[in-house]
Amino acid sequence: MDELERLSIIKSAQINQALGVFIFIFGIIITFAMSYTETFVQQMTDLVAGLVLITIGGGMIWKSKRTIRKFKKTNDK
Repeated sequence: MDELERLSIIKSAQINQALGVFIFIFGIIITFAMSYTETFVQQMTDLVAGLVLITIGGGMIWKSKRTIRKFKKTNDK
């Protein structure tokens, strides 16, 4: 793997990390908005949607941090 390809992978991981943070925070907002709904169905819909977004955002952050750490180590050697 050449240096240009490695830098491209790191850049892509950084973009995914920023997107993951946005999705994670949006999931927290939706979960918090659950307290302002009127019916049980609305509350459960907000809870499930918020938890799904938190899971997706957290997974993106975790995966991108692993990728960045892996390629930064390889880059330093």
